[in-house]
Order: sequence, then structure tokens, then C-alpha cells
Amino acid sequence: MKKMIKIANGQGFWGDSIDAPFNLVQYGKIDYLTLDYLAEVTLSIMQRQKLKDPNKGYATDFIDLMKRIMAKVKQKKIKVVTNAGGVNPEICRKKLLNLARDLNIDIKIAIIKGDDILDNIDNLISKGVKFDNMDDLSNFTNIKDRVYSANAYIDSFSIAKALETGADIVLAGRVSDPGLVVGPAIYEF
Repeated sequence: MKKMIKIANGQGFWGDSIDAPFNLVQYGKIDYLTLDYLAEVTLSIMQRQKLKDPNKGYATDFIDLMKRIMAKVKQKKIKVVTNAGGVNPEICRKKLLNLARDLNIDIKIAIIKGDDILDNIDNLISKGVKFDNMDDLSNFTNIKDRVYSANAYIDSFSIAKALETGADIVLAGRVSDPGLVVGPAIYEF
């Protein structure tokens, strides 16, 4: 077991500058690079994109960033942990694997799924789960037909398990914000 790991966060939101994570990889002595792209409103935007085009719904600028850093990440053995998969981690993974192939880089990518519960809402309601408004207690059925995005937070242990597979990149949707850092710490310690 290591006594210390260095985790750097290079992204705070979808559309944030890719220069910071580039510089962290290029010049930093880090073990992990975490990248946080998601907020609840971001998930809604990504879900709308995916509904219009099944090849959308992830942080497209993550692919641009990885084009710049993938070789260095692999060379320096930096693990990347991110929620850039948004509501479509499979397509994001496919784009990354295509990029890796084009760059002639062997990369292993783990996907964490289970956060997107939109298609499971009726089943959850039938089992007694209530989605009523926490502030004014209004009934969920009042808005149910207008909901097009529903996500649950995935825990840090899922990230640790993904790292156990030997993944170079852990690609998730909605994981807890601290989970991006806590997951690698659980895995290492």
C-alpha cells in the first residue's frame, strides 16, 4: 500500500478550460486526475441532447482534452477519474477508444452506470418510492409527464471497484462530487 497519493482536480464544470488539466498532466507529479463536468442542470441538457441524437449526452470537450493528454497520461501512469460520461458513458467510451486507436495507445476504460433512473421511475413508484417535492411536498405525479432526466448519485466504492479492474480511465455519469477523490483513496488505502 502507498503512503501517499497525489490527486489533482482539473475541471469544475462542463465547458471549463482544458488548459488546467493539460498543465496538471504535463507538469505535475500526480497519480490521479479528476475531472468534474456535471451539475443537475448539465445532466438535463445532456439528456435533451441524447433524446435528439443517441450519440450525444456526454462532455464532448473531455474528448478534446484526452486528445491532448492521453499519451502523457499513459506514459506517466496517471489514472483519470471523471463524470464526463454524462447520460451516455457508452458513446463517450467508444469515442475515447477510437481516439486511442488513432493515437496507437492501449488504454483501458471502465464505465460506472446505474445513475440514470429515468426509465425505472414507474417501477420505483410501484415499489413505494416517493418522488414528491421536498420543499412544498407537492405530488410528483403533477410533473411526471414533463420529466426527461432523473439521476441518482453513485457512491465512491463504485469508483474504487472500477480502479480495481486496472482501468486507466474511470468514466461515470452522476457520481458524488467528493467520490471522484474518495474513490481513488478507497482503492489505494
